[in-house]
Amino acid sequence: MDFPELAARTRRFRHGAPRAISVADDGSRVVFLRSAGPTDPTEALWLLDVDTGQERIVADPGALLEDDANRLSPGERTLRERLRLSAAGIGSYALDSAGRVAIFALGGRLFRADLIHGDVVEVAAAGPVLDPRPDPTGQRLAYVTDAAAGVRRGELRVIEYDGTDTMLAGEDAGVIWGLAEHVAAEEFNRFRGYWWAPDGRSVLAARVDESRLGRWHLHDPAEPATAPTTVAYPRAGGPNAEVSLHLLDLDGGWVDVHWDRETYPYLTAVHWADGGPLITVLRRSQQHGLVLAVDPRTGETQVHAELADPRWVEPVPGTPAHLPDGRVLVGGELAHDGYDARCLFADGTLLTPPSLYVRRVVGRLPAHSGTGPADLLVEAAEGEPSEQHLFRVRTTIGGGMDVRRITPDAGWHVGAVGGNVLVVGSASLDHPGLRWTVWRGDREVATLRSFAATPPYSPLPLLERVTDRRLPAAVLYPENHVSGRRLPVLLDVYGGPGHQEVLAARSAWLERQWWADAGFAVVVIDNRGTPGVAPSFEKAIHRRVADMVLTDQVEGLTALAEKHPDLDLGRVAVRGWSFGGWLAALAVLRRPELFRCGIAGAPVADWSLYDTAYTERYLGMPEDGMDVYAHHSLVELAAATEQAQPLLLVHGMADDNVVAAHTLRLSAALLANGHPHSVLPLTGATHMAAGGIGENLLKLELAFLRTHLE
Repeated sequence: MDFPELAARTRRFRHGAPRAISVADDGSRVVFLRSAGPTDPTEALWLLDVDTGQERIVADPGALLEDDANRLSPGERTLRERLRLSAAGIGSYALDSAGRVAIFALGGRLFRADLIHGDVVEVAAAGPVLDPRPDPTGQRLAYVTDAAAGVRRGELRVIEYDGTDTMLAGEDAGVIWGLAEHVAAEEFNRFRGYWWAPDGRSVLAARVDESRLGRWHLHDPAEPATAPTTVAYPRAGGPNAEVSLHLLDLDGGWVDVHWDRETYPYLTAVHWADGGPLITVLRRSQQHGLVLAVDPRTGETQVHAELADPRWVEPVPGTPAHLPDGRVLVGGELAHDGYDARCLFADGTLLTPPSLYVRRVVGRLPAHSGTGPADLLVEAAEGEPSEQHLFRVRTTIGGGMDVRRITPDAGWHVGAVGGNVLVVGSASLDHPGLRWTVWRGDREVATLRSFAATPPYSPLPLLERVTDRRLPAAVLYPENHVSGRRLPVLLDVYGGPGHQEVLAARSAWLERQWWADAGFAVVVIDNRGTPGVAPSFEKAIHRRVADMVLTDQVEGLTALAEKHPDLDLGRVAVRGWSFGGWLAALAVLRRPELFRCGIAGAPVADWSLYDTAYTERYLGMPEDGMDVYAHHSLVELAAATEQAQPLLLVHGMADDNVVAAHTLRLSAALLANGHPHSVLPLTGATHMAAGGIGENLLKLELAFLRTHLE
């Protein structure tokens, strides 16, 4: 079996690997999802008993539903698209605070698993189920309905222990309750729309009014008998969904949460634990935000912190939150007195040093001293952006900052925590996949088994920092490369905000090794705008994305060629997907003397057709700079440029994120100007281009590059 087929059948070697790790608050159980083998796409719910180190399956989708286990309702399909989940079976689950009960949806139906005794029962629900969650006490559960015959999408409902199912909130078409709107899930990583009170007696729920949004109609021409799918899409410069918050008492009480929603329309984060609800709201420009404490009795809010940046605010995931002593934890940037850092603050007091680039707050660890307030578990980088480590951060008042690195080995590490149990997931260039180890205190007590396939490659990319901007970069040669043999170059790009490609993790290089072994020197560069280096590095692209990212890619490539004389800059191709697809097409159209051809997958060809939150964050409002939008438009560039090299445009016809209109408009502009290109429409494919199409798509891409680099 060749690599493209193996990668497609194993979902890039992720089938059979544990994911979605949770730890019970008392540290007794680790809960996770995993499929049964390297080619099995159906994920089941598993549990590891920390005391015994034994694993057992809790819920097997095939045993629960047989033929219906992989059926997805429209809303579940959309939610998985936002989460970038392509696995089947149980896509997600939720626990009560003690980790004794797990709730999940399967085939649109609702299930409750007793993690102590092992019983799994179906719970009768009013309609197809979305995002079910138990209350913290485990006595009742809530869910949101998906559309079905006689059922409205977006009803928030609660089921009591005796099975009584009550609608907590619901309205006519155009208004949904308890779900995240498109930009919250796609751009702010807020995938939830309701939050239980700690005592389980009320719910903080988002009401989303999409009635102002324009309707886009997505249709796959390969299915002419199927009606188009209609979505409410928040196009750049146009209206957003109106989002409000409401405290809903299970006895029928209703309190509106008050803040200036006209000035701060974006609700980006919500946290409700002991201490009361905390929310983060942003202006539409995203240059100013507020961290607000909510009084659950009156709905009134109090400002706890302000977030401000002349470019855009970038909150830290896992914040805001209450610390045990009542202070409010906020993540943000330290950008004065010569500092250029991404840090944590407690009521304005700095908790982490400027040398630490904080990526996420995972949770709480028992104090390292054994007494006093809990420490924080934090994912962060320290000097080397290709790596991520786990750190213990002390929260005690006084004594200065105390931050200790937990993960000693090089690589990319993530964590989950509950009680005194820490679960560490470690990726490295030295081994395949993500290895999960379970620690109680300073002692390793178990590992989570992986049934994933072993990749056929052990790639060794040469990681470097190049140019005076110290861009993270890498070169990957064919396995049998002999020094002195000149190779065509494949610049494999993403380059967009919020995502890194140069990682000290083997999984990032497996497909690239296949490309290298096909006869290329593969080059990867993280330009300005990508995270991990410093806030100023990320935000230099504000309103000048195209110039910055392309300049960095070209200068980085040139600098690497000076160090690696086997890179033949007379034969350079570029490929990318999504933002990377836009960047690949931009490179071919702007720099045809360097790039001989390019592959652009799902490119954002016209930024006025992309969503509000992402586009306006980096380019500003269209009415404040139509010249900025025109400068970044591939459609206008294709119409104006006199010379262009061949482009292969690839797009999923069911893409609801970067709709196929982008590629179709770009193709029309290229055709009108006589520029060489081909269009490959992927029937039924979404933005993820999930499924088996990847296998043959890679081979077609390879044939295209070989044709145009000879």
